[in-house]
Amino acid sequence: MSDKTILVIGTYDTKDDELEFLAGVIREQGGKVVTMDVSVLGDPSRPTDYSKHDVAQEGGSSIAAAIASGDENHAMQIMAKGASLLSARLYAGGTFDGMIILGGTMGTDLALDVCSALPLGVPKYIVSTVSFSPLIPPERLAPDTQMILWAGGLYGLNSVCKASLSQAAGAVLGAARAVVLADAKKPLIGMTSLGKSALKYMVPLKPALEERGYEVAVFHATGMGGRAFESLAAQGAFACVFDFCTQELGNFVNGSNISAGADRLTNAGLRGIPQIVAPGCYDLVDIVGWQAVPQKWADHPSHAHNRLLTSIVLNDEERRQVARAHSRQLAKARGPVALLLPEHGLGEWDREGADLHDKAGLEAFLQELEASLPPNVQTYRIDGHINDAVFAEQALRIFDAWRADGVVAA
Repeated sequence: MSDKTILVIGTYDTKDDELEFLAGVIREQGGKVVTMDVSVLGDPSRPTDYSKHDVAQEGGSSIAAAIASGDENHAMQIMAKGASLLSARLYAGGTFDGMIILGGTMGTDLALDVCSALPLGVPKYIVSTVSFSPLIPPERLAPDTQMILWAGGLYGLNSVCKASLSQAAGAVLGAARAVVLADAKKPLIGMTSLGKSALKYMVPLKPALEERGYEVAVFHATGMGGRAFESLAAQGAFACVFDFCTQELGNFVNGSNISAGADRLTNAGLRGIPQIVAPGCYDLVDIVGWQAVPQKWADHPSHAHNRLLTSIVLNDEERRQVARAHSRQLAKARGPVALLLPEHGLGEWDREGADLHDKAGLEAFLQELEASLPPNVQTYRIDGHINDAVFAEQALRIFDAWRADGVVAA
């Protein structure tokens, strides 16, 4: 099984031994290796397949310019740009099947850019001293990035770090051998939701869209899921989006750590991808459940969903603020936008008779939203709840009309 090639990237001037160990494990398992040096000041003990000069030149600069800048951050950004462009070009040319990068904070900063430059499905592994750290913002993570903590690996080889490195080597080679790449034969629909206890529309919509010849990917809108959704939208991966759980935007507006980033609800529109949108669970802000509730939420009702996640219920003015944020994001769209507004609730827990039912709060949100919406958004008030059949039926009517008009590719 020597048919898969792994691109190994790192600063070979300071981590030569570790990178060589990593490559050696891959070769021992029958894989092939291509090496790329992203050092600036020093040189590797032996030549790499792609030198630091190749990397800097690919990014439109040079090692001399990186050194002359006198700033390590600027220098590494030169290398990050070059490594991203070079990796993308090499993959497009069939040079490698999977990629692994080793580093501390500097190397991880570069690694995040390289991972984002490669298509979905290309195995991407980061071995880092700051894996899973809050230093890494969700918007920097490519949808399918894999990470492993480089335990005991700050300086030199030892039995502790070899355990991490050898696992990572086996993982990236195994992934390259096993990966089933995305099927481009069917146009892809991106949909956002939460679990079926809160939002249920995907149950009727997924089979209905599949019957029409589309593939449907449903993203869990709890921060990283929305990040993956936005990342793929920015790549133009979707024929249309059914973005029916925009709670992450409210999380961002209210400073929650459970965020998909500042660009939530924008990337599909910026690419001109048709959007059918509904503000599902707009009334809740999720916070990290194992941390103390911030003082700003002390007087708000809350619900502990599990030990990881707690939901805060917004008041009327906070709901209006979230409504205005929706309007600002949707105003950036360059494609058609249909906004569905169910008048009986936007989450299972706010139905009439349920714990979070608040008719006045819902109407305050809907009125503020309609008053602030840009002219590029067409609204549809629905006499029903987001989990009622009438909601899914309206979404399909819009989708079918767009298909008939050629707005959505068949």
